[in-house]
Amino acid sequence: MEFETLVQSRKSVRGFKKQPVLRATVEEIIEVAKRAPSSMNTQPWHVHVLTGAPLEEVRRRNMEEMVAGAKVKRDIVSHGEYQGVHRGRQVDIAKKLFGAMGIARDDKPMRQDWVLRGFRQFDAPVSLVLTYDRILDPGAVCHFDLGALCYGIVLAAWDRGLGSVINGQGIMRSDIVREVADIPEDEVIMTCVAMGYPDDSFAANAVRSDREANNDFVRYVGFAD
Repeated sequence: MEFETLVQSRKSVRGFKKQPVLRATVEEIIEVAKRAPSSMNTQPWHVHVLTGAPLEEVRRRNMEEMVAGAKVKRDIVSHGEYQGVHRGRQVDIAKKLFGAMGIARDDKPMRQDWVLRGFRQFDAPVSLVLTYDRILDPGAVCHFDLGALCYGIVLAAWDRGLGSVINGQGIMRSDIVREVADIPEDEVIMTCVAMGYPDDSFAANAVRSDREANNDFVRYVGFAD
């Protein structure tokens, strides 16, 4: 698949088939994605691939802790709640998703169910937990590098018929992820990628987020035209 077509067709998948994902397929995806650029070729990343019983334990405990009112415990520093234009875009995609799923504005049980799906990593059969070496904190540069790796994973997966969603909700309790996956303390848990074969009957999978016009965020400097 040509790169432009691949990028434009890729979308977040929030409903997965129960079909398992083979380890060999994930290895192939990572083999491609690891060619992502990193600052001075430092390659600061680690990938912990979970499935089966360990993944089920992570999602169950993460969901139970968050429902019980536990505080978020992520390794990275959060920006807090979005405001202004960023909040507006967040609300816009939520409206699209809830509309596709038939979730009314005042339907609190269904809205809560949607949140719980996020905590469960949308019941995907595989989760790739992305970490970086703690010695590199404060980590703006290595965060950028992990973003490149992450997008490489998502595109390589889509090219092989697998859908993904980059899912911070799934690691709200990073301490649980670290314990279950036996992630060393010298690694910082950045995010996770929930992955599996898309369920085309799941309405939210057809939703695509809007993108701003280039003129709203791009400046050209020094061009003759």
